[in-house]
Amino acid sequence: MTINEQPSDPAAPARPVALITGVGRSIGIGAGIARQLAASGWDIAFTYWTPYDRRMEWGAEDGAAASIARELEEAGARTAAIEADLTGPDAPIRIFDEAEQRLGPVTALVLSHAESVDSGLLDTTVEAFDRHFAVNTRASWLLIREYGLRFRGQPGSKPGEPGTGVGAGAGAGRIVALTSDHTVGNLPYGASKGALDRITLAAAHELAHLGVTANVVNPGPVDTGWMNDELRDAIAQGTPLGRLGTPQDTAHLVDFLCSPQGQWVNGQLLKSNGGAAS
Repeated sequence: MTINEQPSDPAAPARPVALITGVGRSIGIGAGIARQLAASGWDIAFTYWTPYDRRMEWGAEDGAAASIARELEEAGARTAAIEADLTGPDAPIRIFDEAEQRLGPVTALVLSHAESVDSGLLDTTVEAFDRHFAVNTRASWLLIREYGLRFRGQPGSKPGEPGTGVGAGAGAGRIVALTSDHTVGNLPYGASKGALDRITLAAAHELAHLGVTANVVNPGPVDTGWMNDELRDAIAQGTPLGRLGTPQDTAHLVDFLCSPQGQWVNGQLLKSNGGAAS
C-alpha cells in the first residue's frame, strides 16, 4: 500500500478535500496549513515544485513531499502530493484533474505558493518580472477560475448545520490566498502579490452564487529558512509580542476561515502578523 492508498471506513463521515499549493518544505507555511487542516478533518491534496527550492539559497529538502504526506495520513487524512510547475498555463487543470481523481471534488482552495526572488525597480529583469507574475498572479487566477468552474455547492444549506460537518455541504466553498505587502527591494514579488489580492477579492463577489467565500491573508514575516540572525532580531523587536510569526500562526487563521464558523468572513484582506510594523 502506498502513502496515498489508505483504507477507508465506509461508516465514517466523508472528509472534505482541501487543495493547498506550495507545500514543498516541511518548515514552510503551506506545510503548516496542511497539518492543521488535516487535524481538523480535511483530506489534503497539495502541490510542490522542487526545482524552485533547488535554485533558492535554502535548497531542496529531499523527500519532503512524502514525509509531509505521511504526517497528514497519521492525522487521518487521505493525501495526494502533486508535483507541478505553475509557470505553465495548463498546470491548474492538471492539478484539479489529479486531485479530483485521487480524492474527490475540492471544497477549499488555499494558495500558498510563491515565486520570490529579491530585485528592485532598477535591477529587475523582464524575465524575472514575467516569472513572478506567471506564478504568483496568473497561476493563482487560473487555479481560482478552475475551482469556480468545478465547484458545485449551492447556497441552499449552511455550513455548520447538523450533519454537515467541517467544510461539508452546500455553501461551504472556501478560497484563501496568502499575500505580502513587501515591495521595496522585492518589486516583482510585491507587485504580483498585489494583483493576486485583487483577483481573490473579486472571487468573493463573482463566486458568491456558488456559496464560496474568498479571503486574502497577509502573514507578515515568517521565518521559513530565509532570515539571518540580524533580520530575525530586528523583526522580533519590531513586533509588539516580541517574537517572529510561525507557520502555525497562519495555519490557525486559515483553519478558521475554512471552517463553518468562518463563513461570515468574506472579501477581506486580513493581517495575521502579531502587530508587526509594515
